[in-house]
Amino acid sequence: MPKIFEAEGFSFFFYMNEHEPVHVHVRKQGKIAKFEILNGYAVPVFGKLSKADMAKASELATENSELIIKKWFEIFG
Repeated sequence: MPKIFEAEGFSFFFYMNEHEPVHVHVRKQGKIAKFEILNGYAVPVFGKLSKADMAKASELATENSELIIKKWFEIFG
């Protein structure tokens, strides 16, 4: 489970059996969400985080979308 980065209590990661489209999983305090990265923006797919945490996770994933995409292609090709 490659960790991409951590910020503000959130952990952003991939599972090893991922598939397109490019997306990232997010964990905070045992709760998980998933965001697709589309045109540089994090779009929520599902989430068990609070509404405020979903918004913050989306903001952080969007801010780091280039890193997420870069790591995706380094790992999955």
